[in-house]
Amino acid sequence: MTPAELSRTVLRSVRGALEARELPLGESDVPATVDVRVPPRPGCGDYATNVALRLAGPAGLSAREVAGVVRKRLAAAPGIARVEIAGPGFLNITLGGDAPAAVVREVLEAGSAYGRRAGAADGSTVDLRPAPGPRAAVVAEALRAIMEAVGEGTASEGEVVRPVPVKDAAGRYATAEGLVARLGVDEMRWVLLYPAAHDHVRVPERPVQREGNPRFLVQYAYARTCAVSRNARDLGVDDPTPVHDTPADHHAGESYDIPHTPLHAALAAYPAVLEAAARLRAPDRLARHLEVTAEACLSFLATCPPLPVGEQKPMAVHRARLAVAQAAGTVLANGLTLLGISAPEHL
Repeated sequence: MTPAELSRTVLRSVRGALEARELPLGESDVPATVDVRVPPRPGCGDYATNVALRLAGPAGLSAREVAGVVRKRLAAAPGIARVEIAGPGFLNITLGGDAPAAVVREVLEAGSAYGRRAGAADGSTVDLRPAPGPRAAVVAEALRAIMEAVGEGTASEGEVVRPVPVKDAAGRYATAEGLVARLGVDEMRWVLLYPAAHDHVRVPERPVQREGNPRFLVQYAYARTCAVSRNARDLGVDDPTPVHDTPADHHAGESYDIPHTPLHAALAAYPAVLEAAARLRAPDRLARHLEVTAEACLSFLATCPPLPVGEQKPMAVHRARLAVAQAAGTVLANGLTLLGISAPEHL
């Protein structure tokens, strides 16, 4: 279940309570969308929503009373394992056991098409005209790719892309040639795309090849997933199986169900991030989401190793973890491609 699907599920629970007169609300009191987010602390479910706090005022009830009504319906929805009320009325939601594997399976089956809307390239007309300067040109290129991927068109007269131009310390406008000579193509594009269009760009003296550099972090995480896949083939862990192993694959005491992690949340959110980046004309949203995905990927690889260690034999849990790593690599590569930045298999 993706965050967008979960949001719709929460909204259906609210509407069900309204229709059953379990909540004293009018139709106009129900929001068009419901926000669901990954909780800031572990142990608080997979997602949380503040919908009860939003409805408490119109309903004339406390937020916890509203949460109690919504909780009963939401907990019975397919794909939901548990719903708990926290604090003043937040709903902490734990997804069903198959949800993490379903996200991984969806990414792997779609491959390079994951996040793209079916048929989007045929029906969208994207007419973007960059203002003068290298930043406007790079932002327009990335936006065009993102918008075409999700089928977000423009008005017939097109749009002018006008991010804040790039100046050096002396106040001179930067040139594309100068930025490429100083940073290289990948770093130049990342530096120009990462800040929001209304923010100024801070151009580094030179590209930094360490994890403190978000562009390097994303490329490094992708290269790590490629290395894991290569090593998995060498070790015989070459059959990613996110769900439903046969009994022959089981070992005494082995558990191969991968729980929902921040990486699963990042993978599931990727399509919605693309749509938001297109709608808001904000490729920086994609760049920042790739950074989040890369951090979650590296944490997953450190805490859930996909490869057997020492004399350990390949097991179902390794194949399940390998599938998660490969799904992460797919999303990182897809996002980098849309931004016009390379996805190197070796670093």
